[in-house]
Amino acid sequence: MHFYKRTAAALLGALALTTGCQKDLLDKVNPNSPTVGTFWQTQTDAAAGVTAAYSALQFPGTYARWLHFANDIRSDEGYSLSPWTDLANFTRFVQFDYDLEPTRVIWEDHYRGVFRCNQILAYVPAIQMDAAMQKTLLAEAHFLRGMYYFNLVTHFGNVAMILEPSTVTSSPMQATVEEGMAQVVSDLQAAVADLPVANDVGHATKGSAEALLGRVYMQQHKWAEASALFTTVINSGKYALVANYLDNFTIANENNSESVFEVQFSSVNQGGGQDVAGASEGFERAQFFGPPGIGWTDGRARPWLLTEISEKTVSGADDPRRDITVFHYPMLLFGQTYEQRNVPTTDTFWHKYEDDRTQNFENYFSGINFRVIRYADVLLMQAEALNELGQTAAAVPLINQVRQRPSVNLTPLTATFSQAQMRTQIMHERVCELAGEGTRWLDLNRWGLLKSQGTLDVLKAPSHDPDFINFVIGKSEYLPITRTDLTADRNLKQNPGY
Repeated sequence: MHFYKRTAAALLGALALTTGCQKDLLDKVNPNSPTVGTFWQTQTDAAAGVTAAYSALQFPGTYARWLHFANDIRSDEGYSLSPWTDLANFTRFVQFDYDLEPTRVIWEDHYRGVFRCNQILAYVPAIQMDAAMQKTLLAEAHFLRGMYYFNLVTHFGNVAMILEPSTVTSSPMQATVEEGMAQVVSDLQAAVADLPVANDVGHATKGSAEALLGRVYMQQHKWAEASALFTTVINSGKYALVANYLDNFTIANENNSESVFEVQFSSVNQGGGQDVAGASEGFERAQFFGPPGIGWTDGRARPWLLTEISEKTVSGADDPRRDITVFHYPMLLFGQTYEQRNVPTTDTFWHKYEDDRTQNFENYFSGINFRVIRYADVLLMQAEALNELGQTAAAVPLINQVRQRPSVNLTPLTATFSQAQMRTQIMHERVCELAGEGTRWLDLNRWGLLKSQGTLDVLKAPSHDPDFINFVIGKSEYLPITRTDLTADRNLKQNPGY
């Protein structure tokens, strides 16, 4: 299997930014270290550069750790009782320190990914190499830059827009949310145009870019544009729901027919820093979300999920997605009951992406891949887009595909829905299928639930997510821009309310 840190050269994304002779003889440059002037010369260099751009997906601030706190724990699906007060406050919309580690590292690590993509897009076109491969590598860079900026705009709003390789003197413009999303769309359109239908394992494909661009259009309420892309993905015949829902969250069934794009993690390398050859490529969520005595339990699941995922299957059993998603009493906890762990029987914890099926411990080196987009999500987004376009009846069979996955087998929907009723149904279906998979923060924003006091009052109910009592409309939708960057670049302005 292809992993992102296969070679040392692949990790040299932070290539030297200066060239030429140094007047101070003590300021020596290691002659064995590649620089911009010496590295981007061959097809091998180009491929290694793209590998480095993918490797940024494994950083703590992207998909290894902190992004899951921003997407899942800040949403109404999760919460934190972490003894690290700053982390708990991060999830409760309380930030007094703008350089709080999760905020700062999410910002920095995404821009490290952007920087690597910018180098590819600037230097690879000049390399004499196979034309088809060159086109694919550039398209992958556009895909990755679009993904990095989509996450940045989603969580920070008015971000620094850097589209060229940066230097120590760079002072980029600060884009509005609309300008930032326009750049995301531009990058993903370029990726759709030139990515192949099939690619190396772990690499983006045309379907990956189409699905991600459709997700972006959904956030902009561009229902027709999103639906057209989802139609293409569905009609491609490349994707299909796997029979067993659990297969989407285990090592043994990675990169399966339901996977549209997933971040590749591995437990093979278990040492060193996270940005050198041979360093850890582990998925750290399991350690941070793991139940007491197994993980640190910094991120927990809200109990209301148990009630939401409570339908019965055709045979009268509980919806199996509930126990795959959430640990709860009287389930076994890595082979032990909650009582044996002295955990209150009312507590609930994330089960999805935990390692209990293959080992009896958690650490920084989980090898489970994170599925960024699954085909089930594409089907549910298409159902939502069609409903918003007034084609409510056409949404029903798409939802039923998800409900009637063989291992789930819920009773199919047969009722006639109004558009408003279907919106409510889709909200329910997305929780049951996708809870804890990084989609809920986008859903809350897209549905406008963070825009009015009335809907916030529902979210902050004691039985739902009382942390939303701290949510301030016009401020809490976005994280603060880090103080370090505000100090370094006076062109950047802090987000409103901070």
